[in-house]
Amino acid sequence: MDVLRTLGSLRRGAGDPTYRVDPGGALWRTTTTPDGPATLRLSRRDGVIRSQAWGAGAEWALARVPDSLGARDDWTGLQPPRGRLTDTWRRNPGLRIPRTGRVWDVLLAAVLEQKVTGTEAHRSWRQLAAVAGTAAPGPAPSGMRVPPTPSALLRVPDWTWHGCGVDGPRRRALRAAATVADRMEEAVDLPREPALARLRVIPGVGPWTAAEVAQRAFGDGDTVSVGDYHLASFVGWALVGHALDDEGMLAVLAPYRPHRYRLVRLLEVSGFSKPRFGPRMSVRDYRAV
Repeated sequence: MDVLRTLGSLRRGAGDPTYRVDPGGALWRTTTTPDGPATLRLSRRDGVIRSQAWGAGAEWALARVPDSLGARDDWTGLQPPRGRLTDTWRRNPGLRIPRTGRVWDVLLAAVLEQKVTGTEAHRSWRQLAAVAGTAAPGPAPSGMRVPPTPSALLRVPDWTWHGCGVDGPRRRALRAAATVADRMEEAVDLPREPALARLRVIPGVGPWTAAEVAQRAFGDGDTVSVGDYHLASFVGWALVGHALDDEGMLAVLAPYRPHRYRLVRLLEVSGFSKPRFGPRMSVRDYRAV
């Protein structure tokens, strides 16, 4: 079990206040829960993973540690292409797809990442955690925060949203999600298609955002993030040697069902980089608008 690789997809930038690795190698993560905030610490010694938690949601968070580390994740039948991906799979036998069981935290981060650069989204995530989140309970590393709850987010005034660099469409999508957050959490226990459909009912939540949530909150190892600014080209260069659009990416990945996202995750940890040419997505600062 590779804790850091498995949970690395939950990290939102190097300065993520909800995710830290301490000097001893232990992973600290905060989360909202139905019972309140929680801080979770995961450490490994002599091949044994130890989990500790603090806060009102500690019991809830501890109960979901196995799932968050991929206890339900099944790679049986996956045969990655020979070469880089086969080598990556062999070198990373402890990589899993996490299933956090908590929609809200992942949905909040995914909406912030809509149609902006990672730099912008991560900055907004940090700032919202600072102004609407709460201090991490327990002996967490300094500066750690719990993501804003749905009710806290609904209390954020417009000028604060503006200061956090969140534009109108994303703001409206998050407010709409916050008003039905409890219904969204029910999607965790639904089959894949009804769960994805439940998420897409929210105005402003399309296939890309729903897929990002499914991969992390549901542990969905097959659903691919269609509509991503970089992913289709990245997959194309890695697998067929040239850029692809979404339709082409899905065609190339089709033989790997039900492991398409697992294959993408292997690519992400493989170290592969596509050729750097063409226009880059510009960084905008909505606080100056």
